[in-house]
Amino acid sequence: MTASRPAAQAFDTVAPMFDSRFGAWLSVAAQRRAVRRALLDAFPERGRILELGGGTGEDALWMDQNGFEVLLTDAAPAMIAAARTKLVATSIGAECVAAEDLDSYAQDYLQSGGPLFDGAFSNFAPLNCVTTLGPVAQGLARLIRPGGQAMLVLFGTCSPGDVIVETLRGRPGQALRRRASGPVPARLGGKHFTVTYHRSRALKEAMRPWFRLEACRGIGIFVPPSAAEPWISRHPQLLQLCETIDHILERPLAVLGDHVLYRFVRTEVS
Repeated sequence: MTASRPAAQAFDTVAPMFDSRFGAWLSVAAQRRAVRRALLDAFPERGRILELGGGTGEDALWMDQNGFEVLLTDAAPAMIAAARTKLVATSIGAECVAAEDLDSYAQDYLQSGGPLFDGAFSNFAPLNCVTTLGPVAQGLARLIRPGGQAMLVLFGTCSPGDVIVETLRGRPGQALRRRASGPVPARLGGKHFTVTYHRSRALKEAMRPWFRLEACRGIGIFVPPSAAEPWISRHPQLLQLCETIDHILERPLAVLGDHVLYRFVRTEVS
């Protein structure tokens, strides 16, 4: 079911070279470090955690190394295959589940006796490949225990860094794409799909009444987006300075991030 989705097909195409393409980029590593700090702050020690859009398993592997029990999900079968190869020596589960199908998956999972999760997270904006967030929110509500947290990283819709980089690359149309109110055409690995730049209000409405928004952090405010690669990786000292500034301003300037990390808490509402 998931393989027929355009976004899943696109990520299937790039799965074999995904880590080699993005893994060496220092801007990606810097943004990933910021998210991981937040995950350690949010989740209980040795907690059971669900990952949405986990790709080839980089974050799941790190979570496992830090004592968490992880179930990784992704819509792209080739990504799941790559993750299972990488995670073979761990206890991490990896299942092919599209975020759009999370509600129906949750029903089957719970009927089979699966335990509730202490939290869930998604990194690097897989939920921007989802047009409607309601089924995602309801699936998370089914799967996360009351008091558990959902740490969701989506594209920022007001990122000066993205505007500057795309303008300098001579792509002014791309520089304004995040202001669009509906699905925006995207292309990866020669495959076409759409990306929706969800506003924070739309995300909060989708998550209500099951979740309460606790905080937001900007991920990549001064650390530039991956569109600045490979140039920024050739200037590690500059990138380190940008990362330090981001760490100081990630809360007050959250709205300006290349990505924004939303921290939701599961309420007692049924």
